[in-house]
Amino acid sequence: MSGLQLQRQLGITRYETAWVLLQKLRRAMVRPDREPLQAEVEVDESYIGGPEVGLRGGRQLLDKALVVAAVEVRGRASGRVRLQVVPNASGPALTRFVQAHVAPGAIVRTDAWQGYASLTALGYRHRPRTQRHPARAEQILPRVHRVFGNLKTWLRGTHHGVGHQHLQGYLDEFTFRFNRRRTPMAAFQTLLGLATLHGPTPYHRLYRSE
Repeated sequence: MSGLQLQRQLGITRYETAWVLLQKLRRAMVRPDREPLQAEVEVDESYIGGPEVGLRGGRQLLDKALVVAAVEVRGRASGRVRLQVVPNASGPALTRFVQAHVAPGAIVRTDAWQGYASLTALGYRHRPRTQRHPARAEQILPRVHRVFGNLKTWLRGTHHGVGHQHLQGYLDEFTFRFNRRRTPMAAFQTLLGLATLHGPTPYHRLYRSE
């Protein structure tokens, strides 16, 4: 829920108190020793923000936040997901994301963007596919585009937009909830346990740029 919803539900006087409570929970949703994605993974990037009309190559950042996603392939379904804000769509930024979240030796399916070209040399079985037209992107990488669609709908519907400074925290919440979507009660127990593994998060740190 949004900070305003929590403020109303708990009868909290100040919105900032509810917001900080949610932000601390979001920071606890990342397990420090979580396992990388395995076997076969789709990877792509998307802009979070306004329309992308007129962007050269569809990858200029301007005032948008660029988010890269990786989704495990489980037959026709999706497995676990990872989401991260990246500074740009360059090779170093994209390959660092893959190395941090995908196990070496996995099959990595991407579009033909050159930022992914070095994955084979890094020990991945890279399977790029040329999309030719933007409409084909959902056909060649259906799972990751479904995740992006759900993410954007959630951000607009629940939070009515999120500032870039704190976007990663909301991505962490979406990841936590998506990966445990079939076991909501176990997710609650997991979050209680994870919250004990993180140190204190002072108020000023939450307002500082990530």
